[in-house]
Amino acid sequence: MADILPFKRPKPADRMDAAAGKELCKSGFHKWEVLKERQFDVKLGKLVTAYRCKRCGATKTEAR
Repeated sequence: MADILPFKRPKPADRMDAAAGKELCKSGFHKWEVLKERQFDVKLGKLVTAYRCKRCGATKTEAR
Protein backbone atom coordinates (compact mmCIF):
# COMPACT_ATOMS: atom_id res chain seq x y z
CA MET A 1 0.00 0.00 0.00
CA ALA A 2 1.13 3.51 -0.71
CA ASP A 3 1.43 6.27 1.84
CA ILE A 4 -1.57 8.58 2.08
CA LEU A 5 -0.68 12.23 1.59
CA PRO A 6 -2.63 14.97 3.36
CA PHE A 7 -4.14 17.47 0.91
CA LYS A 8 -5.45 19.93 3.49
CA ARG A 9 -3.58 23.10 4.21
CA PRO A 10 -1.95 22.87 7.70
CA LYS A 11 -3.39 25.07 10.43
CA PRO A 12 -1.19 27.80 11.92
CA ALA A 13 -1.08 25.92 15.23
CA ASP A 14 0.27 22.83 13.44
CA ARG A 15 3.07 24.62 11.63
CA MET A 16 4.68 26.44 14.56
CA ASP A 17 8.25 27.26 13.63
CA ALA A 18 11.15 28.95 15.42
CA ALA A 19 9.98 32.46 14.51
CA ALA A 20 6.52 31.96 15.99
CA GLY A 21 7.63 32.67 19.54
CA LYS A 22 9.69 35.69 18.52
CA GLU A 23 6.59 37.39 17.13
CA LEU A 24 5.28 37.58 20.68
CA CYS A 25 8.56 39.09 21.87
CA LYS A 26 8.43 41.75 19.17
CA SER A 27 5.07 42.83 20.60
CA GLY A 28 6.47 43.00 24.13
CA PHE A 29 5.19 39.66 25.43
CA HIS A 30 8.41 38.07 26.65
CA LYS A 31 8.56 34.82 28.60
CA TRP A 32 10.90 35.76 31.46
CA GLU A 33 12.80 33.22 33.57
CA VAL A 34 15.04 34.02 36.54
CA LEU A 35 18.82 33.65 36.16
CA LYS A 36 20.42 32.17 39.27
CA GLU A 37 24.07 32.91 38.51
CA ARG A 38 23.92 36.73 39.01
CA GLN A 39 22.23 37.82 42.24
CA PHE A 40 24.36 40.68 43.60
CA ASP A 41 25.33 43.90 41.83
CA VAL A 42 28.59 45.40 43.08
CA LYS A 43 27.96 48.93 41.75
CA LEU A 44 24.53 49.23 43.36
CA GLY A 45 25.46 47.23 46.43
CA LYS A 46 22.07 45.56 46.32
CA LEU A 47 20.54 42.23 45.49
CA VAL A 48 19.25 42.18 41.94
CA THR A 49 17.15 39.73 40.02
CA ALA A 50 18.27 39.02 36.46
CA TYR A 51 15.75 37.75 33.94
CA ARG A 52 16.27 36.20 30.49
CA CYS A 53 13.56 35.61 27.89
CA LYS A 54 13.22 31.94 26.95
CA ARG A 55 12.25 32.75 23.36
CA CYS A 56 14.55 35.54 22.19
CA GLY A 57 17.30 35.71 24.82
CA ALA A 58 16.74 39.33 25.88
CA THR A 59 17.81 40.19 29.44
CA LYS A 60 16.57 42.60 32.08
CA THR A 61 17.48 43.29 35.71
CA GLU A 62 15.35 44.37 38.64
CA ALA A 63 16.77 45.79 41.87
CA ARG A 64 15.15 44.78 45.12
